[in-house]
Amino acid sequence: MTDEELQQLVEQLSLTAFHRSFDHQATFNSRLQTTGGRYLLTTHNIEINPRMTAAGQSALAGIIKHELCHYHLHLTGKGYMHRDHDFKSLLTQVGGWRYAPAQERIPKYIYVCCQCGAQILRQRRMDPRRYVCARCGGRIALVTKNR
Repeated sequence: MTDEELQQLVEQLSLTAFHRSFDHQATFNSRLQTTGGRYLLTTHNIEINPRMTAAGQSALAGIIKHELCHYHLHLTGKGYMHRDHDFKSLLTQVGGWRYAPAQERIPKYIYVCCQCGAQILRQRRMDPRRYVCARCGGRIALVTKNR
């Protein structure tokens, strides 16, 4: 999905669910790691995590509706924060998602025990000279570094 297709989808969901037009930009932002999307208060733009497209069309629509709740409530001067009653009621009314679906974490570093062959999957780098295998106490070696 491209940014233009995302823009059309956001505009369509805004008209069908909220009966209001979306007059700003909606783009993908690959730097978003832990959130499904975000609404920018200063520019009124919406950014969506591109990994959310893999979760399915209903998940993407739920995330977009969540961000559109922030958008429309902020522009009308109502409570647009997660804790506000206006936000919670509008989110349930339009069927938006409260939380983004869990993302699959791909291990960045893969270590292997030289003695028993056990794999150790890690996000952060470690010094294999300082640690041993938890199963057998053997030496650990770095096999691959992803990304």
